[in-house]
Amino acid sequence: MPDLLIELFSEEIPARMQARAAEDLKKRMTDGLVEAGLTYAGAHALSTPRRLTLALEGLLEHSPTVREERKGPKVGAPDKAIEGFLRGAGLTRDQLEERDTPKGAVYFALIEKPGRPAAEIIAEVLEDTIRNFPWSKSMRWGTGTLRWVRPLQSILCILSKEDGAEVVPLDIDGIASGNTTYGHRFMAPDQITVTGFDDYAAKLKRAHVVLDPAEREAAIWQEATNQAFASGLEVVEDKGLLAEVAGLVEWPVVLMGAIDDEFLALPPEVLQTSMKEHQKFFSVRNPKTGRIEKFITVANRETADNGATILAGNQKVLSARLADAKFFWENDLRTVTEHGFEPWVAKLGNVTFHNKLGTQAARIDRIAALAREIAPVVGADADLAEQAARVAKADLSSEMVYEFPELQGLMGRYYAEAAGLPQDVANACEAHYSPLGPSDDVPTEPVSVAVALADKLDTLTGFWAIDEKPTGSKDPFALRRAALGVIRLVLENDVRMGLYGPALQSFARRDGFQTGSARTNALEELANAALKVGSKDVIDAAKKSAQPLDPEAVDKLADTSFNRAFSIVSDLLSFFHDRLKVFLRDQGIRHDVIDACIAMEGNDDLTLLVKRARALEDFMKSEDGPNLLQGFKRANNILAQAEEKDGVEYSYGADKKFAEDDSEIALFDALATSEGAISSAIEAEDFAAAMGSMAALRAPVDAFFEAVQVNSDNEVVRRNRLNLLSQIRKVCGQVADLSRIEG
Repeated sequence: MPDLLIELFSEEIPARMQARAAEDLKKRMTDGLVEAGLTYAGAHALSTPRRLTLALEGLLEHSPTVREERKGPKVGAPDKAIEGFLRGAGLTRDQLEERDTPKGAVYFALIEKPGRPAAEIIAEVLEDTIRNFPWSKSMRWGTGTLRWVRPLQSILCILSKEDGAEVVPLDIDGIASGNTTYGHRFMAPDQITVTGFDDYAAKLKRAHVVLDPAEREAAIWQEATNQAFASGLEVVEDKGLLAEVAGLVEWPVVLMGAIDDEFLALPPEVLQTSMKEHQKFFSVRNPKTGRIEKFITVANRETADNGATILAGNQKVLSARLADAKFFWENDLRTVTEHGFEPWVAKLGNVTFHNKLGTQAARIDRIAALAREIAPVVGADADLAEQAARVAKADLSSEMVYEFPELQGLMGRYYAEAAGLPQDVANACEAHYSPLGPSDDVPTEPVSVAVALADKLDTLTGFWAIDEKPTGSKDPFALRRAALGVIRLVLENDVRMGLYGPALQSFARRDGFQTGSARTNALEELANAALKVGSKDVIDAAKKSAQPLDPEAVDKLADTSFNRAFSIVSDLLSFFHDRLKVFLRDQGIRHDVIDACIAMEGNDDLTLLVKRARALEDFMKSEDGPNLLQGFKRANNILAQAEEKDGVEYSYGADKKFAEDDSEIALFDALATSEGAISSAIEAEDFAAAMGSMAALRAPVDAFFEAVQVNSDNEVVRRNRLNLLSQIRKVCGQVADLSRIEG
């Protein structure tokens, strides 16, 4: 079986596109070949800045002959029908076969499609792949119609067999396929003729081209760490930068340079960010001091002076870049030490957060007020939480963050420390953005937690208020990430807080709801009460708790603004529940178990909800869980059918004196015992104990259904037993809505 080698040689491909492009080439070629009948034993794709390479082993020499049988019209059918069938099959009438079927004689066509040579198929599939390649950005050049990420210069396409290699003939916009490629642009630019993949890879290596990006990455990292270790230093690990740099060079040459002493006092993150973003340098750190003292750059060629000229040029450019960073740093420090954060906060009044959500300054006011209310719940000092919220975004006005937006928060911590603010406040400036992703650390300091929750809740309620919610795969404002951040902040810090209250408070302070002072005061009062109540029926409970309310405001409780606020908060809570399902599913908790717990009161307290779900998940994995569930569902189904038939609700009046069977009496006793035990355990939030008490019902429920016919001929006994089933539903329903669990 022959092997196939393809190389698409072009001007430099952006590093960020190379890995995806290699996989796209592999997928499109292999899919197209297999669809045409050419299977293969193995395939792998590689890339360098100037080439995409695909190698296939064990390819068929021909596609197989395909025989297909088609059933046609009946014998004696109109000529037009038969002629149409013949045209579709590509046959003549004398090639049709008549067969008897239960519905009479029918024409059948046997169509044979002969196999095709591999080269012919490869040429077709490769041309289609090149012309329709899914580059995110592409260009045209010259007078041709072909589009490629950068001008395509040559196509290598050969089939290698034991008796030699042949070029697969192909011509795209004047670029003819061949068996040649080129080595390193500077160190070995001559044309190279190859006969197969092994020959190709070996000759490229001799021509100073490392074909495999993983090999280039490994070589860069090993040499960089060796040079740093020799100087008693260590390279700051950055896998993203390593992959990018490996995509910029074909022959990596690692060089280590020094940073001028005048810049060593800059925060290490500033040095690291400046070098990475502007020059793709690795930072080299002194492990004893934590300072960034040197840098690693990767050249694309060897030089007679061992890179001295390259290194000198890089150091000159780096010094100019770091001089700018030093200027920004010193100016920012002068501002906060002399004037505090007030000038920066004032500037945020002219910065629009969103055209429908107002300025950053207005947002800061809301976050500060909300952080103050959340603070006692998370064990934070309310004054510190409010102070931290008011300065947490201030560094957005600094010169350093303007130059390096990715340093927001971090620079806020440095500036807050320089201004002499409490350490908890300074830490919150950095930590309140976290967590940014599923693997990001979650803040644990109470002040940081309060500000982080307030920040994310304000973002979510704001975009819900203007109906800018995520749809499908689109989430331009990263609201799913914000919701997951709230979930992780609450759960990993064991925060006991209903989300209704803070969300309502955020609405109460939002401009769109402040249409009248009385109404606004009432809504704020409701929100404050809701924060303390934190139950499923938070609105009604808050109305009862929010006393005294302004009489005029009480009359307006049904006003559109209130109804809209409560409706939006309920919808937002459903969004939290959806994200929580995804979060818990990754931890092995079934979606139906979560649904059963979400249906319970207090579902806006995520910590309580998750404790219940985990206990229920463990119960359903036990032997008692599935069996009791079947008993519960049987009771629930019988009860539902009877209530629908009789038009009444069987929920009261089950009396032990009407019991006729020992199993019936035992179930009465078990339910009486379990109801109190489950109720006490739920009140104590001991869900494991509640599940244990519910498990004790399994045996009496099973015995009852084995011995007793619920729909007795005696109407009094029947009603009593139906009310007893209602008691099963009620007792089990204290734990979770078991009707939502599958099985």
